[in-house]
Amino acid sequence: MNPTNPPTDTTAASEFGLAHLWLQGDTVTHLVAILLLLMSIGSWYIIVIRFMALYQIKPLIKEITKFWKTTSWQDGLNTFSTKDNNPFHQMAARAHAILQERQLGGNNPQQLPLSNHIQEEDWLSSNLKAELDDIIGNLQKGLAFLASTGATAPFIGLFGTVWGIYHALMTIGSSGSASIDQVAGPIGEALVMTGMGLVVAIPAVLGYNALTKMNKDLLLSLRRFTDDLYTYLTQNEKP
Repeated sequence: MNPTNPPTDTTAASEFGLAHLWLQGDTVTHLVAILLLLMSIGSWYIIVIRFMALYQIKPLIKEITKFWKTTSWQDGLNTFSTKDNNPFHQMAARAHAILQERQLGGNNPQQLPLSNHIQEEDWLSSNLKAELDDIIGNLQKGLAFLASTGATAPFIGLFGTVWGIYHALMTIGSSGSASIDQVAGPIGEALVMTGMGLVVAIPAVLGYNALTKMNKDLLLSLRRFTDDLYTYLTQNEKP
């Protein structure tokens, strides 16, 4: 007489795997899982793209010293190895263009623009600040999403946990039995949602903190460069 073969580990595992949990989940569970997945994809996309951009910009800080060692403005601009997506070249080119536009406007007394009624130093300072704000905005793109993801993903996962426990209680109530085979699925679903929330939130928070630190270091150099440009243009440059 052959003994009955016990269930294999593979069969048991398939009843509690992610695929099984997805199949037994309802619409709310699916929506929570999809939302967490989208948040995770978005977070990793922002982290990778922003890190790549910052690592390309960071070596350009050393070129500021070369810029100030040149003997003419155009030679200074040419010292920047990269023109595109280079905040230092962007700031220097814009600073000189501001004074050139001001000078051209002053050559037409009959059509004097309103900007020429503002002191040249104040006009330059205001425009440099606006340009700096635009650069800062570009450098900080995506950080708000990372911060929101890090703050909300654990609570979204917790909502999935609560919903899974609710399913477990409903199963117990309908079956009249609290056996492990009746509640293991919903409880497993609840635990998976908790884990997914943490898996999404932790990289988002770490990425946000790292990018914020790198942006802070870059912006410190950019602000100093902007102040030096303002001092030079108001005291020496005659466009």
